[in-house]
Amino acid sequence: MDFLWSLIVGGVLGALAGAFLGKDVPGGIIGNIIAGFVGSWLGVTLFGAWGPAIGGFYIAPALIGAIILILIVSLIMKSMRK
Repeated sequence: MDFLWSLIVGGVLGALAGAFLGKDVPGGIIGNIIAGFVGSWLGVTLFGAWGPAIGGFYIAPALIGAIILILIVSLIMKSMRK
C-alpha cells in the first residue's frame, strides 16, 4: 500500500509542477510520476528535508525539485527539436 501511495503522491507532484510551469511533462501520467520521484530526490538533495511529508515525500523541496527537473527536460527537448 505504501508503494501505491508513493505513486499517487509522485504523480500529483509531477502534475502540479507541470501545471505551475505551463509545460507538459513528456510521457503523460508515467512522466508525472517519474518527475515527482526524481524531482523529490533532486529537491531533497539540493534543499534538504524540510516541510510537511506525505507518502515519504517532503512536499516543498519535492515540488521545487520537480519544477527544476521539468525546466531542464523542456530545455533539452526544445534543443533537440531544432
